[in-house]
Amino acid sequence: MNPSCRFIYSCESISSFGSLRTQFCPKILTGQFSHFHVNFNQARLFHGYPSRLMGFRGKIRGAQMPVCAKVSILEQSRVCSNVGIWRSRGRGGDVNLIRCIGGDVKWHSTTVEKGINGGSFERMYVHGGVNVKPLVVDRIDKDEVEDVGENGKNVDNEHDEEGTGSRNKVPRKQREESEMEKEAWRLLERAVVTYCNSPVGTVAANDPNDKQPLNYDQVFIRDFVPSALAFLLKGDGEIVKNFLLHTLQLQSWEKTVDCYSPGQGLMPASFKVRTVPLDGSNGKTEEVLDPDFGESAIGRVAPVDSGLWWIILLRAYGKLTGDYALQERVDFQTGIRLILNLCLTDGFDMFPSLLVTDGSCMIDRRMGIHGHPLEIQALFYSALRCSREMLTVNDGSKNLVSMINNRLSALSFHIREYYWVDLKKINEIYRYKTEEYSLDATNKFNIYPEQIPHWLMDWIPEEGGYMIGNLQPAHMDFRFFTLGNLWSIVSSLGTPKQNEAILNLIEAKWDDIIGLMPLKICYPAVEGEEWRIITGSDPKNTRWSYHNGGSWPTLLWQFTLACIKMGRSRLAEQALAIAEKRLSVDRWPEYYDTRHGKFVGKQSRLHQTWTIAGYLTSKLLLENPELASLLYWDEDYELLEICVCALTKSGRKKCSRGAAKSQILV
Repeated sequence: MNPSCRFIYSCESISSFGSLRTQFCPKILTGQFSHFHVNFNQARLFHGYPSRLMGFRGKIRGAQMPVCAKVSILEQSRVCSNVGIWRSRGRGGDVNLIRCIGGDVKWHSTTVEKGINGGSFERMYVHGGVNVKPLVVDRIDKDEVEDVGENGKNVDNEHDEEGTGSRNKVPRKQREESEMEKEAWRLLERAVVTYCNSPVGTVAANDPNDKQPLNYDQVFIRDFVPSALAFLLKGDGEIVKNFLLHTLQLQSWEKTVDCYSPGQGLMPASFKVRTVPLDGSNGKTEEVLDPDFGESAIGRVAPVDSGLWWIILLRAYGKLTGDYALQERVDFQTGIRLILNLCLTDGFDMFPSLLVTDGSCMIDRRMGIHGHPLEIQALFYSALRCSREMLTVNDGSKNLVSMINNRLSALSFHIREYYWVDLKKINEIYRYKTEEYSLDATNKFNIYPEQIPHWLMDWIPEEGGYMIGNLQPAHMDFRFFTLGNLWSIVSSLGTPKQNEAILNLIEAKWDDIIGLMPLKICYPAVEGEEWRIITGSDPKNTRWSYHNGGSWPTLLWQFTLACIKMGRSRLAEQALAIAEKRLSVDRWPEYYDTRHGKFVGKQSRLHQTWTIAGYLTSKLLLENPELASLLYWDEDYELLEICVCALTKSGRKKCSRGAAKSQILV
């Protein structure tokens, strides 16, 4: 009989134990039980290292092995705040387990408290605080057991072997993979990180010749998204589910930089699996997760986009596996709310767009994107639409859902009206009057026509347009930022006509945006005195390099998704064909340099995981466009009818939405 550690993964109704799911380390077992008992032995809880998951000591086949709690800290306190204690002596030895009491446990373990706008937002918090120690369940000496119901009969599991509930998965087309694809899959599998013998993510880069990996040996939330989609499109949901569970656990931990702690809902930028010695042991070790919330990042910037990507990935997991039970769990519902809490908190800003500092997204160095960068707004809009779909609507969440609807409506109007530029709009800005003081002002942000750069007047095509990079009082950033524009298409942040025009611009300016390696992260590069002012003379962001006009192959999957949505897969196929000529030969670089992407980046990591995963995801999306349709959003016409102005009793406010609708909506 082999002892193993067992932790409760989730708890359901007391009427049937058959649906109770447990997680084992290192493998999943199931069992027959009649009575249960909980062991609150504090000596076996983790020691006081502040930022890690923890384990307790147990022997497996006579050897000391690192083991870890597979239970979410949030879930333990939320789902199992009320527990029943039973004890049973089964076939293989003593069984000690925790079980929640109550018919519908999901809503018995949380408390709703008003927290924003004096009552318009309900915040769920954990009884006893967020950073509570987990319950540790006793060791089980058992070789193999089976899931049973309350009558002792076997219970059929509706989920697949990985617990991903993939019965409703869309069938994937099968074909013979090319040698390049086979190489990419080998490299992607090699980049997988395991925690307690379970896959939990992929490292940012896995170059065996890199002697100084810095933080490229960590699992980044934004970097893992294309890897997750590649696995999901291939039919493997286990690694994605584990990733979502463990990053949710990390959300609850204390985050402190210079004696100051940011909001509860902040997601880490990355985490690393470390092996550390056990306290008081002789050479024995355990595995822990060590997250980085920005306290170790360049510039100490909080990763605003991490929480937004996490919500987007959670929706994608449900869509592609059919396992919607994960997003319905109380700990995931609370995790979504905590992220929205950070994003929807009232401040001094007059705009519905999200205000962030420089370097808070994929462009994580100083590049003049502080304020209201398009990338953050597009991801924010996408995350709000995801949350609107996934949140369980009840008395505790209806006000939050209403806030989401209002913010979606205001944000889409703001971006469509004020961020959009084409030849006609640029000519309008060129003739702007300034210093207007009235509710009917045309130049609402007091933009000076002299801000229009000379390159733009000749560059903008007749039949195309795009969303500008940033908008603030007296400032428009006219650079073309690829990720923000692509996600404006994917999420329907832009109108159908605008989305079509963005692809028209990319096709018309193919050599500038695609070039010899797709796709430019932004166009054009800043140089000279402008480079010194904007980047602070950053030697890594010289012109046409890295974030300053470098070419990033990982953007291929997002370009592919946007093209499929707009019925223009041909553009994605052409871009993919260009990338296939060089990616494998160049050993899958992180980015390329020069105006047209001719050279491998001067500081580019090789075997960059999201380059590999972006290529594979693009291939899979083009082969399975019906799966791509699960990942993008169509226009939501209900949102267009929502206007906060209609809710006000004051006649002083004058809404310009009616006039704008006739210009931008299809």
